[in-house]
Amino acid sequence: MSFFDEPEETRTPPRTAPRRRRPTGGGRRPPATSQAILVRRIVLVVAVVVAIVLIAVLVNSCEVNARNSALKDYNNNVASLNAQSVNTGRNFFNALSGPTGDPTALSHALNQAAGEGSSQLSKAKGINVPDEVKGAQQNFVQALQMRADGMTNIANQVPTALNPQTAKQGVNQLAAEMARFYGSDVLYIDYTVPQIIGALHAAGITVGPGGQQVNSSQFLPSIDWLDPAKIASQLRAPVPASSPPVRAAPGAHGHAMQSVSVGGTTLTPGSTNSIPASPPPTFTCTFTNDGQNTENNVTVKVTVEGAGISGQATVPQTLPGHTYTAQVSLSSSPPKGTYTVTAAVEHVPGEKTFTHNTQTFQIAFQ
Repeated sequence: MSFFDEPEETRTPPRTAPRRRRPTGGGRRPPATSQAILVRRIVLVVAVVVAIVLIAVLVNSCEVNARNSALKDYNNNVASLNAQSVNTGRNFFNALSGPTGDPTALSHALNQAAGEGSSQLSKAKGINVPDEVKGAQQNFVQALQMRADGMTNIANQVPTALNPQTAKQGVNQLAAEMARFYGSDVLYIDYTVPQIIGALHAAGITVGPGGQQVNSSQFLPSIDWLDPAKIASQLRAPVPASSPPVRAAPGAHGHAMQSVSVGGTTLTPGSTNSIPASPPPTFTCTFTNDGQNTENNVTVKVTVEGAGISGQATVPQTLPGHTYTAQVSLSSSPPKGTYTVTAAVEHVPGEKTFTHNTQTFQIAFQ
């Protein structure tokens, strides 16, 4: 045996590490199929749409709640202010009906009520008004404006009604101002209140028991206050007793209105004339006795139709064929806007033709 010959050793094959088994459910997932991706996208889109719908419903619900809350607040404000106005009117008429032995005290009470009316008007103009009741708001403000103006004008006119020399004219002016209160009640009860109720119903808000309460009280205690005789009785105004009717003398009677001007500018019938609304304008009325008889205590009156405003003046005597001028001041400033204004020489006993004693104008009060 050779030195280099060594006995062969038995070689063992190298040990191979056993292959680990992949745990069930672990490791990398197989790639998703296109159908699974489509399903995921559809689910995502549906979730987004549902979220948008929910947000829209929530926003709409908030808007509806805000609108309904605003309508309720508006109705409550109007009801409260009208209640305050009616209470002011109650105090006003109580003062007119009370003892008049102290004209100063009466004037103070009437002016205090007029001041409260002006304050209520200012509050009404500051109310937050939803779009659904803007028409109601315009009527409500106008009604309170008429009440405030009426109380102010009556407070100023009462001394004239208590003066023996001017009592009849003063009482007639008071009756004309009372018509403002009647008009304000019509405007409020027949227009403002139904418009508010309609808006509440349209919003699904209950009106009446268990819901919104609407104040429908009126300012004028009784239409009897439109009668000069009632006013004279309540004020104990020294109005002279009515004289028996005067029998007209033979021959033609009457007057013809020649022209009407304001501030030196002659008004033109058939076209719109513009004049300032404040201070209350004075109309210069020129007319002629075109009859055959002398007339006494001839009344000239100017009326702003639709505004409840007028004024009048008396010419003691007119002679046949002569021309006269009467200065007629309105009782208060008309609201800004265009109105029909009528200037007329009132009828006298025995007058049979009435087409020439009146002139009518369209006037834009600015």
